[in-house]
Amino acid sequence: MASHGGSILQAVIDACEDGTIAASVTLVVSNNSDAPALKRAKKHGIETLHLSARTHGNADELDEALTTALGEAKADWILLAGYMKKLGPRTLGAYRNRILNTHPSLLPKYGGQGFFGRNVHQAVLDSGDTESGATVHLVAGEYDTGPILSQVRVQVKPDDSVESLEERVKSAERNLIIATLIELGVQQEARKTG
Repeated sequence: MASHGGSILQAVIDACEDGTIAASVTLVVSNNSDAPALKRAKKHGIETLHLSARTHGNADELDEALTTALGEAKADWILLAGYMKKLGPRTLGAYRNRILNTHPSLLPKYGGQGFFGRNVHQAVLDSGDTESGATVHLVAGEYDTGPILSQVRVQVKPDDSVESLEERVKSAERNLIIATLIELGVQQEARKTG
């Protein structure tokens, strides 16, 4: 699920296609009908779906539509990769402990409503922190909450701009999500055979 550009989505698609991750992307959902992430998915023949307040008048109907679409796509896991909306209780319940989020900071720092994209990197620079990074966590009900699965640290350089820090964090974040997905696949395979 993605709301904007889809660079993390692209990294996951590429890793699935080249066999780095033993999985496939079955559906890409966006709340933004113009999201470049949807175009990326279509280019790879992946089913896409726009679900938002524009397509469904109330939150309960939207939540039901999302849960139904994910079930029809036979999704085992959900990855929020720059998805800017909270998930509803049906989706959270149906995919409990199977919803991942990637966030461009070392949570719990710089997480929560309003902390996304360049806002996070600006906050890191404004605070004078010497390191930033990225986090992958299981999703709880609120923004950027839930058990942390993995993190990667990125040094903040004295001459960093928001753009230069963002680029290094994004690169580290893409590598982190791939490594985390591989690890989760190993764990699941071990459970199936053990």
